[in-house]
Amino acid sequence: MGTRAVTDQDFQTEVLGASRPVLVDFWAEWCGPCRMIAPALEEIAGELGEKVDIVKLNIDENPATPGHYGVRGIPTMVLFKDGRPVAQKVGAAPKGALQSWLEGELANA
Repeated sequence: MGTRAVTDQDFQTEVLGASRPVLVDFWAEWCGPCRMIAPALEEIAGELGEKVDIVKLNIDENPATPGHYGVRGIPTMVLFKDGRPVAQKVGAAPKGALQSWLEGELANA
């Protein structure tokens, strides 16, 4: 299925109101590490699509949501379940490390 974009305006519906876990990738166009992990997140979204939705929120275009959740550096990935943040990972990592972290958090969530 791949990743999709969310905004400050639809965050409540798309993330907080989702029926299953949602991983939010807080990113920006100018962020090299953000661009580096984007293909890995696309692949993970395809592989884990039945377990979790992966969405991307551009912090430059949507400043309210990252501010609300205390995002200070990017890339930051926050896993939401039942409308609340349950795990967070800051910084770029190889696909295997990202997927292992996410699968572990999904098992615990």
